[in-house]
Amino acid sequence: MNRSLLLLLQILVALVILVLWHLATNTGLFGNPKTISFFFADPLKVALRVIQWFTSGSIWYHLWITLSESILAFLLGAFGGIVFGFWFARRPLVAAVFDPYVKAANALPRVVLAPIFALWFGLGIWSKVALGITLVFFIVFFNVYQGVKEVSQPVLSNARMLGMNERQLLRHVYLPSALSWVFSSLHTSVGFAVVGAVVGEYLGSAAGLGYLIQQAEGVFDVTGVFAGMVVLTAFVLLVDWVMTMVERRLLAWRGQ
Repeated sequence: MNRSLLLLLQILVALVILVLWHLATNTGLFGNPKTISFFFADPLKVALRVIQWFTSGSIWYHLWITLSESILAFLLGAFGGIVFGFWFARRPLVAAVFDPYVKAANALPRVVLAPIFALWFGLGIWSKVALGITLVFFIVFFNVYQGVKEVSQPVLSNARMLGMNERQLLRHVYLPSALSWVFSSLHTSVGFAVVGAVVGEYLGSAAGLGYLIQQAEGVFDVTGVFAGMVVLTAFVLLVDWVMTMVERRLLAWRGQ
């Protein structure tokens, strides 16, 4: 499909959603507009609140805190997931021994860990980073592990027949094979890194977008809650777009 047409259709979907949202909160088409706007806010007021935050500069500090926590959680969690994913995939005995423990750790509800991390690391940035790492790590880990295990055996046998050592196999066979899986997991992990930061801020913090949303929710400011969600969504989409550009550059050898 033509990219321009695809972009046009995506914008059209967003416009339809915004128009329906506006009609629901400002007309009687879907029921009592006052009741609907109380629960879902008015899109125009949400847009004005976002603009007010950026023009007054009050959002920048909170945005920086959340961005810092999300980026640190994403980088550390992704790095750990890639390293341990490769290690477990290349060491079947290690994977077999630690398999039940990895599955048990992955099954733990992350929200339960948030108060524990707050107790260990305090209410500063690192408790939020730790929560984000637990969300990112396992997504990347399982994808990398599966990506390395899915390496074509004929390709691997031919590479070994040509005399490649383990380092050359890692660079020229395992890594290219796993890249698609890695980037697939990274796209998902971006959102989870932000979720970890925001949930941590929501449960206990003095700054950040999660703090703003929690404060707005505490006084039934639905407009503030939706404005915070809009800013978070825009950030995640921006980072995902940057990652897509990097993916296309690194995986150009695959073709279309």
